[in-house]
Amino acid sequence: MLTIILCIASLLMSLPFVDRSSSSLPLQFVGASKWRAWLKAQSAARRGWIESLGLAGSPGDVAVLPGRDGKAAGAVLVIPNKPTLWDFGALSSKLPPGTWRIEGDPAPVSMTDVAVAIGLGAWKFERYKAKKSKPGARFVWPAGADKARAVAIVEGITMARDLITTPSADMGPAELAAAAQDLAKKYKAKVKVIVGDDLLKQNYPMVHAVGRASTRAPRLIDITWGSERDPKVTLVGKGVCFDTGGLDLKPAAGMLMMKKDMGGAATVLAVASMVMASKLPVRLRVLVPAVENSVSGNAFRPMDVVPTRKGITVEIGNTDAEGRLILCDALHEGASEKPAMMVDCATLTGAARVALGPDLPALFCNDDDLAEALIAAGHEVTDPMWRMPLFAGYRRMLDSKVADINNVSAGAFGGSITAALYLKEFVPDDVPWAHFDMMAWNNASRPGRPEGGEAQAARAIFRTIEDKFGP
Repeated sequence: MLTIILCIASLLMSLPFVDRSSSSLPLQFVGASKWRAWLKAQSAARRGWIESLGLAGSPGDVAVLPGRDGKAAGAVLVIPNKPTLWDFGALSSKLPPGTWRIEGDPAPVSMTDVAVAIGLGAWKFERYKAKKSKPGARFVWPAGADKARAVAIVEGITMARDLITTPSADMGPAELAAAAQDLAKKYKAKVKVIVGDDLLKQNYPMVHAVGRASTRAPRLIDITWGSERDPKVTLVGKGVCFDTGGLDLKPAAGMLMMKKDMGGAATVLAVASMVMASKLPVRLRVLVPAVENSVSGNAFRPMDVVPTRKGITVEIGNTDAEGRLILCDALHEGASEKPAMMVDCATLTGAARVALGPDLPALFCNDDDLAEALIAAGHEVTDPMWRMPLFAGYRRMLDSKVADINNVSAGAFGGSITAALYLKEFVPDDVPWAHFDMMAWNNASRPGRPEGGEAQAARAIFRTIEDKFGP
């Protein structure tokens, strides 16, 4: 078996930027509505070259412009009349090797976001390939870009993408904890990891119950960073490193992509990385219950009744609804400190994907101000989400005759809502809390978003923390 020693340094690719270059080539941006006028202003030779490429001036078109010596003399990217960050995401893959400098105006997109898009578009996951890709295009840092901010965002999301895309054989609970410990070490944060039967001793019974069947022991990862005097921000991430479904075993097709079931954990680690790199004035706490939901003689069973850290009991209606079980212990612990903001991220339900598709995380929130701030931030940074209702009328679907609550409803209706309502049982109303039910995966490559793991909503969460608590 291929063994990977995971550390933050190995997870982060080299960003495709240089501080300066005496041989860089100019890169222009032309709005689609101005394409004809721009083309008309070019020399006859250049017009002929561009027309031979078959470009119609559609958004996303890239033309490398020839010089008199036959070598590239520059390039042009056609952008929509109202571009977003992602319209610049394909530059890393569409431009030939060499160093490029931006001379165009990306407005209303900032140069910082252009840099973020270029950096995210350069991501490749080639750890298991003997033959690596050749170095691609590089870019001079755009004038006016906030370099530190762009690096913080790209590095955080790159880390999350790598963690999610790594096969489960090399990304179990121990490896996820090691990555979290490396991140904590990088930013001088405190980290505690509770492993195996110690989870019972320290009252995390649900995390233990879900993970105990695996030969790879479950654990609770607990990172703290920042001054106790600053506002408390708590992030909780679902860290199911592989999900067989437990005794309610998934079919093969349903199990195929379950290496990404720790996508919520990777997402909150990405946000934490951005927060710490940016030195935001918050007291940050990150809680990640990390387990593998496996099948063995000691696996938890349908209709078992299991206690929780909160003290209420849960009847197990389905062992494949395990994410909410491990999250409930972590949420109760996170809420115990009464943070000013608490967010959890989880690849929780197929119902959310049926409702909103793979690209739009479902947002559930018990605080209108927090929900509005997250949605506004999502619009600002092109990291969308859609608010779904915490409809109290569906709480009855989780009633149990033998325990305080069931982990699933009896029917298939409102699956993402009932999952969120289950989590809400463990968060007091006076703690502003948001829950993201996400895909954490790009099914196909698009500009800036190569196929593979994805830290959905991470940039929006980071922006919200900045806006609420930043200097």
